[in-house]
Amino acid sequence: MQNKVTKAIFPVAGLGTRFLPATKSVPKEIMTLVDRPLVQYAIDEARAAGIEDFIFVTSRGKDALEDYFDRAPNLEAELVAKGKTELLDILEKTNMGSGQIAYLRQHKALGLGHAVWCARRLIGNEPVAVMLPDDVIAAEKPCLQQMVEAYADIGGNMVAAMEVPDEQTSSFGILDVAKDAKGPVLPVKSMVEKPAKGTEPSNLAVIGRYILAPEIMGQLDNVGKGAGGEIQLTDAIAAEIASPRPVTGFCFEGTRFDCGSKAGFLQATVAFALDRPELRDDLAGYLKQIAPTL
Repeated sequence: MQNKVTKAIFPVAGLGTRFLPATKSVPKEIMTLVDRPLVQYAIDEARAAGIEDFIFVTSRGKDALEDYFDRAPNLEAELVAKGKTELLDILEKTNMGSGQIAYLRQHKALGLGHAVWCARRLIGNEPVAVMLPDDVIAAEKPCLQQMVEAYADIGGNMVAAMEVPDEQTSSFGILDVAKDAKGPVLPVKSMVEKPAKGTEPSNLAVIGRYILAPEIMGQLDNVGKGAGGEIQLTDAIAAEIASPRPVTGFCFEGTRFDCGSKAGFLQATVAFALDRPELRDDLAGYLKQIAPTL
């Protein structure tokens, strides 16, 4: 079984209702953090990890997302004519080669597990990464690259994990690992999606990065509706624990921002802006100026 990961699924069919009215006409995934769309951060992370094939599971109203990855001949010609080579270089990073990207429709909002299942015919007998663009991770070495390097020696199914406050565990898939387990790679004994308060096995939460064995598609065929009446990817991964394939949690190095929430999106905007030399001084000065009023 080869453990090289070259394909990634990006589930982007959600309506982004928490960001209305902006998402009435603009897909949430192309809302900008500083000057890059949310989805561009995920694409750049995937490329750094060696991903070559990009599979987007979309829904009606996502045409602007597809256009974003296409070439813009008129804009490129205008930049060439004005000699704006730096902007051309930036634009080039947003383009995808012909045949490198695929779009699939999820016709009904049946959950993350169902969105992943929709891509089953494009996966074949290969492991696949799943990336949720809502989770933006600032890290010296990109999160998925960290995972891919660890996965090469382990295989099976791997989920990114981080500790969350006890009062937040009911909002995540939660891992049960051995109490004395150490290191970034932790064998998983069980996992549960959005456990009721007081029933969580730990505070180790699954966040939006996965590397999955191709057999996960068979598990998704068999799992019924879970938490929230949706087909949960967590349930299919939990079913894999009984198989010969390992299920591991990977404690990544980096800071995760929940850009599916307004507060998380704003926090990420500030953090990424402060990391930009040309913006840092002006923004830091403004934050210091208003800090006494907060």
